[in-house]
Amino acid sequence: MTDRLRFGANYTPSQGWFHHWLDFDLDAVRADLDAVAALGLDHVRVFPLWPLFQPNRTLIRPRAVDQLVRLVDAAAERGLDVNVDGLQGHLSSFDFLPAWTRTWHRRNLFTDPDVVAAQAEYLRTLAAALDGRPGFIGMTVGNEVNQFSDSPHPDPDTISQEQAGAWLRRMLGACEAGAPGRLHLHAAYDAAWYQDGHPFTPAHAARLGAATAVHSWVFNGTAQRYGRTGTATEHHAAYLIELSKAWALDPHRPVWLQEVGAPAPHIPPQHAAEFTEATVARALDCPDLWGVTWWCSHDVSRTLADFPDLEYGLGLLTNDGEPKPAGHAIARIVEEWRGREHRPAVRSTALAVDVGGSESAPLRSTCGPGGQVFEAWMKLAAQGARPAVVLADRARDGEHLGARGITEVVAPDQVD
Repeated sequence: MTDRLRFGANYTPSQGWFHHWLDFDLDAVRADLDAVAALGLDHVRVFPLWPLFQPNRTLIRPRAVDQLVRLVDAAAERGLDVNVDGLQGHLSSFDFLPAWTRTWHRRNLFTDPDVVAAQAEYLRTLAAALDGRPGFIGMTVGNEVNQFSDSPHPDPDTISQEQAGAWLRRMLGACEAGAPGRLHLHAAYDAAWYQDGHPFTPAHAARLGAATAVHSWVFNGTAQRYGRTGTATEHHAAYLIELSKAWALDPHRPVWLQEVGAPAPHIPPQHAAEFTEATVARALDCPDLWGVTWWCSHDVSRTLADFPDLEYGLGLLTNDGEPKPAGHAIARIVEEWRGREHRPAVRSTALAVDVGGSESAPLRSTCGPGGQVFEAWMKLAAQGARPAVVLADRARDGEHLGARGITEVVAPDQVD
């Protein structure tokens, strides 16, 4: 963990969206990356489409891997480091799964031995190809792969929490085997934090991998319930960052705000810059933050069909590469923080969270929008208390509290 804050974007190619891998054009990629670098950002997160890179269980296409390496090299030429998501997986409401896992070849993504072995080899292969490349940060196992394991997915590959943990350890081990010592991690959407019974747990998120990734989306009921400028809406990303620390065994484990965006109509386009500035400011007030990676670099072209409407306008840049108000806001923030150390004050007041057991967290919905813990944390934030979060079973652990600088613990029902 360094004191240098990282600012980046999730790279959505302007030409063809993620289908650009079918017609890979390095010049178009370079133009996109030039526009990203012009905002002052220092990294991108990129997404190979799994079915295109591994169309058969025993075939990982060398040409596709080479294209990924060329993209990473092009980013490095522009001063952009790269994190690579492996198993795509799920992107912007679309699922991308190889034919050898579906229909006539239907096998559980998380437990079938042949599928798991093939996934591990795929991740190892990508990591090994990128090991030693300038600017390669590390691998993320996949983009919110947990959504395949449970409702509301229409056709989930159901598993237990123990099976989810075993799968994550196997995938992270494959990344480490391919590129030892890099920042390898996994990422889940917020069901891991908010959905009772979900097989991917807060403990998985905060204890496996080199850092904790959080994805903050206020269309999850937060903006609908609390409004565009509500404390809960503007603090949602900061809340997830602090919530994650309750489960971390390392009191200073880095937390990466790996996805956050301004989704319309919950955040109207004319207010996107205001929301961006407020959200990032609250996140930067959290100790142990690795960085902020905005979703996303470029808008999705309106020539592409069937996306949820909000997905088209999330970019910092237009589809033609022009900065939007949120892009200008991010550029201002980056310039303000250039050369500065990130050392926010300790959060000395912590809210105790009882989810019925820290490992399985059967009552974690109390942490979600409308839940008692969520409501109490937001009330404290509105009062200027800068709350941290601690598990109820560690609320009297002096060593743990001391390591985090916590001097006061309050229960949700004590918050006025």
